[in-house]
Amino acid sequence: MKKSLLALAVLGAYVGAASAQSSVTLYGTIDLSAKYVKNDGSKRRYSLSQDGINSSQLGFRGVEDLGGGLKASFVLLAGVNADSGTTNTKFFNRRSTVSLSGGFGELRLGRDYTPTFWNDTIFDAFGTNGLGDSSHVLQLATATFVRADNAIQYFLPAMGGLYGQVMAAAGEGGAVGSTTNPSGNNPGRYVGGRIGFAAGPFDIAAAYAQQKFNGAQANIAGTRDDQKTWNIGGSYDLGVAKILGYFDRDTVAGYKENRFSLSGVVPLGQGEIHAGYDRSKLTGNGAGNKVDQWKLGYVYNLSKRTAVYTNFSRLSNGDGSRLSVAGGTAITAAPTFGGKSTGAEFGVRHFF
Repeated sequence: MKKSLLALAVLGAYVGAASAQSSVTLYGTIDLSAKYVKNDGSKRRYSLSQDGINSSQLGFRGVEDLGGGLKASFVLLAGVNADSGTTNTKFFNRRSTVSLSGGFGELRLGRDYTPTFWNDTIFDAFGTNGLGDSSHVLQLATATFVRADNAIQYFLPAMGGLYGQVMAAAGEGGAVGSTTNPSGNNPGRYVGGRIGFAAGPFDIAAAYAQQKFNGAQANIAGTRDDQKTWNIGGSYDLGVAKILGYFDRDTVAGYKENRFSLSGVVPLGQGEIHAGYDRSKLTGNGAGNKVDQWKLGYVYNLSKRTAVYTNFSRLSNGDGSRLSVAGGTAITAAPTFGGKSTGAEFGVRHFF
């Protein structure tokens, strides 16, 4: 009898342990393209490039059911230079987070997208990738434009169509980046949030953030003034076409940049036409520079995971800028001040 009771107790312990179910998934994307770029003042460049419509990456994600509606999860996501088979110096540069979630929402810790970046990428038909990336016209940027290290975030639970998040990221003495070569580290404390509403074909969201600079750190304008960013974006799916757009304002050290993007997606059977226009105007401290970009693309889905695509874009600089539709080894040099940048690409994207 005692042996039976002991066996039942041991079995009960194993059942209790098994109730916390967990799983780990390996996933990723490979996106490579043959690219042509011609910047005014330099020779044209042909290259095998990447990330034409999606970012090449290798990821691991896992979730554990802790019971009572509580879950623990993690995401480790590394950017992959698929054209050369290398990775970045910061291996999990795209995301490295651990979370606790439940009826209260989600608490997320680690490196992740900033709230102010979401509207730029979600409400752009080109998804801030490849030759059609709307951030090509960006003139004021910090190293935390896309992601922040050392971040603590809270996400609202599901409440109808309402969604939102807040983020606080410690600077921890990181180095400042630049518009042409962001360091990827926090130049100072980042605090921001985003709130939105989505229902049926309609989606709208607004975000605000403040980048704090302190000590010997400086921002992109070369001062220690705080940089403030706010934006609003939205999309509406008409069935025959989806319209997307956003407006973004950055202010720092007497400079003000107004930036907007308007784009659309037109489905055609297994394919999609993407088109858009982006514009930026920088004012203050004697500046008055404008940059704009036209872009056009076509994506044909061979399956749910594989697609072929082609993109074209043309960027026109003002007299005070030399921005390009591509960077790195995809160009011989940046355009001359006031020059144009033109690019075209054909590629293949595969999810796994």
